[in-house]
Amino acid sequence: MSNGKPIDNRLQSLESHLKEENPVLLHAVQSFRQLDQVAHRMGLLEKDESFANQIPWWPMISIVGTFSAGKSSFINYYIKYKLQRSGNQAVDEKFTVICHTQGEPQELPGVALDADPRFPFYQISDELEKVAPGEGDRIDAYLQMRTCPSDRLRNKIIIDSPGFDADKQRTSTLRITDHIMDLSDLVLVFFDARHPEPGAMKDTLKHLVEDTIHRADSGKFMYILNQIDTSAKEDNPEDIVASWNRAMAECGLTAGRFYTIYNPDAANPIEDEQLRKRFESKRDKDLNEIHNRMEQVEIERAYRIISALEKTAKDIELQDLPKLQESLNTWHKRVMWGDGIVFGLITIGLIALSIKLNYWEGISFVAPWLDNFLNSPTTIYITCGIVLASVIGIHFSIRKFMAKGIMKQLSKLTPDSGFKGNLSSAFAKNIRFWRSTFSKSPAGWNRKSRKQVETVLLSTDEYVQTLNNVFTDPSGEKAENAPDAFLAAAEATRNKPTMPTDNEEPVQQSA
Repeated sequence: MSNGKPIDNRLQSLESHLKEENPVLLHAVQSFRQLDQVAHRMGLLEKDESFANQIPWWPMISIVGTFSAGKSSFINYYIKYKLQRSGNQAVDEKFTVICHTQGEPQELPGVALDADPRFPFYQISDELEKVAPGEGDRIDAYLQMRTCPSDRLRNKIIIDSPGFDADKQRTSTLRITDHIMDLSDLVLVFFDARHPEPGAMKDTLKHLVEDTIHRADSGKFMYILNQIDTSAKEDNPEDIVASWNRAMAECGLTAGRFYTIYNPDAANPIEDEQLRKRFESKRDKDLNEIHNRMEQVEIERAYRIISALEKTAKDIELQDLPKLQESLNTWHKRVMWGDGIVFGLITIGLIALSIKLNYWEGISFVAPWLDNFLNSPTTIYITCGIVLASVIGIHFSIRKFMAKGIMKQLSKLTPDSGFKGNLSSAFAKNIRFWRSTFSKSPAGWNRKSRKQVETVLLSTDEYVQTLNNVFTDPSGEKAENAPDAFLAAAEATRNKPTMPTDNEEPVQQSA
């Protein structure tokens, strides 16, 4: 282990992991390091922080949805392993991160996730503490990790969320739900076909559908009506699907993005052979499409990280920098006005006092102590020193006072609103006593910083082109410059089976 800073050790560990798994992303980590240097100089990040730790580096699939929608059963069927507990009632109220292991299955506490930057819940306890004081210490009540030897978990993470109930959900749990949806490469949103009254789930549909379809990354959401086999006993099963389609349409979701499936291992028997074949055909078609998307998350992860790198660079240059300059200009104007008003009032007050003391004869200043003062150089120097110190003290008090409101506003700007790092901290670096209010550029933003950001932006184009060379072949020939290790991984991804057949049985978990 390196004896360097903790942040350096974490990034070195990440680079070591990516060296063989994905050379393109290894270079992306190094580009993140360049942006970190810029942010450290500007004060956007503390020295022990990195933009690379703000995104998950493993391909990530999150599964969210209503209670008893069959999320856990779906996972067990997909990984061919009875890992998750399932039932008609809520059986697990924690977010479960499922990942691959070479050994026996293990169940680990939430702290294993909170302290590891490779996982999507790194330092989530800090976020929980902001929402509800004291909840950060109860991280094990919200999170757990389970490992499984299923080959389908290689190079990816699956997150099984507790059942969603928008009316009763605690604020902290809801925050985690939003957090994993933001970070995931693929989000499977499950609904239960056994409860064919979507209109009664207005709040739930709004959060899981209406609030997600207008996102820039809305393409990563797949909306699934599970356990549709239960509708086969209805007089007109199409009515159930039509009811959900109408509810989805009211939320703005088109029918073409709505999947209907059920678990072949737990299906209700359908006696009508023609109806059974119709249900199975639709189920297999939709399951294949869902499983294919799940197998593609490694590819989507690579593009997501490069996109996050590019967005971080652009946000620093096009969002943070202009906002800091705007804030500094506002601060400068307020300080100038403050100085003018305060020193103007002081001047008026002194003149009024001297008039009251009869120190003026016409326009001549004739204070009785004036001659002694002018004949004593020591007194002049001391007085000038006191006046200068007072002026400086008052000026810096005004600077500090005028900065408070601006810093309060900047503290509200978060990555969700397109800003990177801590703008309030960056602003504070610009108002230190040795920096002039007339400085035109924010602290830390210089020719070197501008060059580093430009270099990163140019690199992102090269990374995307390299990824395209790996996963596409427009010319009909293999790209010779594609990284061999990543190309092999891509080929392995393409050759993975898309879904288990009905004859495949999930592996029974050992006692």
